[in-house]
Amino acid sequence: MLSRLMSGSIRNLERECNCTVRLLDDTEYTCTIQRDAKGQYLFDLICHHLNLLEKDYFGIRYVDPDKQRHWLEFTKSIAKQMKSQPPFTMCLRVKFYPPDPAALKEEITRYLVFLQIKRDLYHGRLLCKTSDAAMLAAHILQAEIGDYDPGKHPEGYSSKFQFFPKHSEKLERRIAEIHKTELIGQTPETSERNFLQKAQMLETYGVDPHPCKDVSGNPAFLAFTPFGFVVLQGNKRVHFLKWNEVTKLKFEGKTFHIYANQKEDKKIILTYFAPTPEACKHLWKCGVENQAFYKLEKSSQVRTVSSSNLFFKGSRFRYSGRVAKEVMEQSAKIKRDPPEIHRAGLVPSRSCPSITHGPRLSSVPRTRRRAVHISIMEGLESLRDSAHSTPVRSVSHGDSFVSRMRGISMDGGDGSAVIADDSYSPSDSVLPTPTAEHGLELAPSRQINGAPCSIEEEKESEAGTPSVGDMSELGPDGRVLNPWASKAPSIGETEQVNKFVLSVLRLLLVTVGLLFVLLLLLIILTESDLDVAFLRDIRQTPEFEQFHYEYFCPLRRWFACKLRWLGGPLVK
Repeated sequence: MLSRLMSGSIRNLERECNCTVRLLDDTEYTCTIQRDAKGQYLFDLICHHLNLLEKDYFGIRYVDPDKQRHWLEFTKSIAKQMKSQPPFTMCLRVKFYPPDPAALKEEITRYLVFLQIKRDLYHGRLLCKTSDAAMLAAHILQAEIGDYDPGKHPEGYSSKFQFFPKHSEKLERRIAEIHKTELIGQTPETSERNFLQKAQMLETYGVDPHPCKDVSGNPAFLAFTPFGFVVLQGNKRVHFLKWNEVTKLKFEGKTFHIYANQKEDKKIILTYFAPTPEACKHLWKCGVENQAFYKLEKSSQVRTVSSSNLFFKGSRFRYSGRVAKEVMEQSAKIKRDPPEIHRAGLVPSRSCPSITHGPRLSSVPRTRRRAVHISIMEGLESLRDSAHSTPVRSVSHGDSFVSRMRGISMDGGDGSAVIADDSYSPSDSVLPTPTAEHGLELAPSRQINGAPCSIEEEKESEAGTPSVGDMSELGPDGRVLNPWASKAPSIGETEQVNKFVLSVLRLLLVTVGLLFVLLLLLIILTESDLDVAFLRDIRQTPEFEQFHYEYFCPLRRWFACKLRWLGGPLVK
């Protein structure tokens, strides 16, 4: 009896696994789930824990052993999606940025979006001019430490906090000046709302960058925002396509294609190359989901999308969930007392967020933050005046969904839109420590947001930050020494031949299979005695009777004669 109970408990343990999810405020939510539990079950547990109703904007992200990011699919089993063994570690993030975050129904939702955008600012994904950066940082200070108090906040107090990958003493003084004079009396909720209103007007709001290369071998970051598809190079937004202009997204191997129709029936095809086929597939799936979420009117309009024009080739994917318009309509129906929000205090110079189980460092020494920052992506500055492939007219947010709702009339300018004073480089936190031109090496460590850190701290950095360190090597002058993309656009002849042969073989296999099915159906119709309604109806048609007596019967007699002729010598 005891052994039976023990074996039963062991089987139960084998069917269960532990999950740890890092939330947006860096706290961890741990639970035990069944191995066959689907992603929706875990997501509902987290939303219940957070008392979150406007949950369609959020998702669960994880990183596989190959360092490739993925969004957890809610309709599939968690264990089948994770390539690692339990316990599983994931993180809750904003998946679909609200077109107007300040207009969200509940304060708890605005607070979580505020935490996400603050994280984007910290990791260099949200890039802006210096004046905007000072205002955003001042709103963060006001929301998390309150009004300026000379007794609590000594001279230089803003320098104890790190809001950006790197910033100067002049910017720190400007942040403190705004906090002292312009934001007095604002509650945390008001400061967070003002922060969201300011952030949503930036060109890189909602950008989740995917590192790629264009057909000329230039590094670029592709992203999907509430307003459309964008491409960032250097410190400019070189392409912007509104969602109603994007007609198709395709990928094959490492190659990603965007098809669009602009005004006056102008058709555009943009081509980019991802570091790996897995990264390209993730990019395609993100694009399919974002296009469905922001573009469609109803979730019933969602269709299964194929990555190829041929039905037997490529990947198939379908977005499962509500679309933006349905989410906003559902949010308007929410009627409940506002849930209590436990805001986390601002930790000075907080280290990079983590999804691992190890200890988190609560602060980073000021000397570390002041370390010399040499970005490996500074070579992109040389791209400012260079020509880019397939130029597309850049459209400002004046033509976007949010601006149209508000009735703000803005003119869309031509050419590339400058988005910040610095190059767009959201990947500095995971790049190797570079060597200065004079050969002096910096500390033998890696960098987190412009400050060197130990290997243990790097493991604590936010999983899923896109790495472009192995995409190319840049020389002191910013030129590409080993251009990865120079190989990607011109695929080897052998690889092209292999792909063509494989496509032909697939076509032949499908053709033979269809012919076999048709032959089997023909034999069933003519030779079997199955008395099924639809077979009987087919047999009684004049066309089938004519085919049977004039073609099939003579052909059968011919085959029988040939078989007797071939089998005669064998019988003798």
